[in-house]
Amino acid sequence: MSRNSKLGVRTTRGSARTIRADLGGLAMRCAVIGHPVAHSLSPAIHRAAYQVLGLEWSYQAIDVEPGGLRAFIEGLDGSWRGLSVTMPHKADLVELGETDATVDMLGAANTWVCRDGTIIVRNTDVTGAEAALRARGVTDVEKVVMLGAGATARSVLAAAIGMGAGEAVVMSRSRERSTKILKLADGLGIRVAWLPFESEPPRCNLIVSTVPAGSLIRRAEDLAARANAVFDVVYDPWPTPLAVAGKIAGATVIDGLDLLAGQAVGQVQLMTGYPVPMDVLRSTAQNGLAEHARL
Repeated sequence: MSRNSKLGVRTTRGSARTIRADLGGLAMRCAVIGHPVAHSLSPAIHRAAYQVLGLEWSYQAIDVEPGGLRAFIEGLDGSWRGLSVTMPHKADLVELGETDATVDMLGAANTWVCRDGTIIVRNTDVTGAEAALRARGVTDVEKVVMLGAGATARSVLAAAIGMGAGEAVVMSRSRERSTKILKLADGLGIRVAWLPFESEPPRCNLIVSTVPAGSLIRRAEDLAARANAVFDVVYDPWPTPLAVAGKIAGATVIDGLDLLAGQAVGQVQLMTGYPVPMDVLRSTAQNGLAEHARL
């Protein structure tokens, strides 16, 4: 059995009994925190992973207001194993545990884990984005257009660069607020340009939207027509105007559920030390979204 991190992540699958014994049989607590977070699909996804692994762990959604992350984490007791951290706390999380090169590069993290007295923070959005792309058959990216410039945009761009992208165009409403993503692209050695959000985008292999779905209603058809693949990180409401336009245009469409499942695979492995199938988590997310729509 091999290990590839100080938290002892296993790269082989064990039986439920073996996994429970390895983890000491403890019923650990985990949660997703953000603001707002009440309608998060993460509880259903992580609970499905625990069922696969045979763990009686708990996972809930907890609303933590902006600026309250440090106080919340400092108030946790030893029963807590991990946190999935979403907006607006991804940048603040960087200061609350041992980081790695990816977190340092992006200036954002989405996972907090405490095990055997060691606290780490990691970013599974990058590996999750790559997994989402590959799951839809996108394996080679040369030129990518990014709509938006926040933490999620930086993570997906890093994934695209890791898959071969040599050129990026960032389209946002403020060049000043796009400094981090432009520096990231430049630091990773690719050609990068900035365009105002309402500009006409260039042709590309992949167009990625990290902006609210409604902001693209009037432009979705034109945007989708310029890309071989469309990745909209939004999953609720779904389908988004960009996803619909992408399907009509014959582009490969990757959605926010793909990203949610992909990044959750990494989080579960960091928290438990064991892998779970991405398709199980993707199916659970889809069912959860359907359930939300019925409420």
